[in-house]
Amino acid sequence: MKRFLLASAGLLAITSTAVASPAAPADGRLVEPHLHVTRSGAAQPRVALTFDACMGKADERILSVLVQEKIPATIFVTARWLKHNPQATATLLAHPDLFELENHGLNHIPAVDRPVAVYGIAAAGSPEAVRQEVQGGADAMIADHIPQPHWFRGATAKYSLSAIEQIRSMGYRIAGYSVNGDGGSLFGAAVTEKHFAAARDGDVIIAHINQPTHAAGEGVARGILDLKARGAQFVRLQDVEDTGDDGTTLSMSPS
Repeated sequence: MKRFLLASAGLLAITSTAVASPAAPADGRLVEPHLHVTRSGAAQPRVALTFDACMGKADERILSVLVQEKIPATIFVTARWLKHNPQATATLLAHPDLFELENHGLNHIPAVDRPVAVYGIAAAGSPEAVRQEVQGGADAMIADHIPQPHWFRGATAKYSLSAIEQIRSMGYRIAGYSVNGDGGSLFGAAVTEKHFAAARDGDVIIAHINQPTHAAGEGVARGILDLKARGAQFVRLQDVEDTGDDGTTLSMSPS
């Protein structure tokens, strides 16, 4: 089990497990979906950089590298992050050729539709609360003149199977990942850089762009440049075909 979680300021390292409610259904497991993009099949690996902007401030160390090096990425934003980062949001919107903005939720709470603790964090707790988290995030994006999102990634990156079905019925694909780039922004710079270096053809990297005081951000910036030096082909999720676990990327019409 991965020893990290997304919390109000990012992912926190812990060792506890999710505890299911006694009223949970027979298949009450939570899943943490993987996601891969279609491989290039060439010597240069195809890699999708995805960044969570949970809350807090923008990490300009990362954002400046993406802009200056013209590297495309998919950024998952919460309503809370948008509220406090208008300048960074304007930068992202000024580069539609580089940045795909997608939905990370309203208040950054786990998208689980029953009362459970996910790594000690209270989940949404009901289908209605899951819908509010997803729809509230999208509404905040549209209010900031961001195009309607098509992907959702929830806090903690864990979901109940029934919540996955519900979110898909709202018209979203759910973004897992295959490489944990920065351990929720808790890795040191050198470890983060090493994790980025482990990316292979078709991998989707998750990292964080909302912790400018953490050493991990330095490693993220270096890791991006290392991948570029290897000739990596950077893609956004909207640009290529992809495959996710647990039906997370299957098409479904909005309900």
